[in-house]
Amino acid sequence: MILLIDADSLIFASCYRKRENPEDEKYYTDIADARTKFDHQFMAIVNSLEEVYNIDKVITFSGSKGNFRKLLTNTYKANRKGAELPPLLNEMHKFVKQQYDSIYGYGVETDDMVARYWYKISQDIGRNEVMIVSIDKDYRQFPCLLYNYHYMHREIYDISEEQAMYNFYEQMIAGDGADNVNYFKGKGKKFSEKYFANCDTKYKYTRKLFELFIQKYKGKARQKYAECYHLLKLRTN
Repeated sequence: MILLIDADSLIFASCYRKRENPEDEKYYTDIADARTKFDHQFMAIVNSLEEVYNIDKVITFSGSKGNFRKLLTNTYKANRKGAELPPLLNEMHKFVKQQYDSIYGYGVETDDMVARYWYKISQDIGRNEVMIVSIDKDYRQFPCLLYNYHYMHREIYDISEEQAMYNFYEQMIAGDGADNVNYFKGKGKKFSEKYFANCDTKYKYTRKLFELFIQKYKGKARQKYAECYHLLKLRTN
């Protein structure tokens, strides 16, 4: 089994201290503490999966520069502007890059890089021989093995072709609040489930979804559909 670990969330989490009281400092100020926390979290994930699988290789991904999605619309991730960031975040990215030889993205995001590697490896040796490790729901658009290591989940998802296809089209309706992508406010999972009830092929999903875009965006439907698609679809090439 080859593990593809999206380390961005782990890096972010490693910058935070465990607070005993609300008034305690929430960020680490000593880089050694943040590094130790990251190492422990990373190895805990690998060790837990080694109890189930024979791990042959671990590939780590973290960080990116430039983002083609921000060229599509200035609203993409606009909700994050001005957000407070941990003071050690950049140093931790450098640490993971140096110590874990993590793969960095240029012009794309970390999850695009993971998607590329997953697609190539799954094509070469089979989708049951590679697993994505991440708390990011965006990976559910692929028929992959996905391990969500969050303490409230800690679950391995075996996503079928049919489920992956549904997941992506559902997301085009429900949007992604974390990235400020929402083309149909007020419509979510329950609406999508009913709306796509009779869809079982990519053609049917596409046709049904495009009808919804026409209803809302009229003459701009094609532009908005393409925009939404490229904002949410992870790159595999």
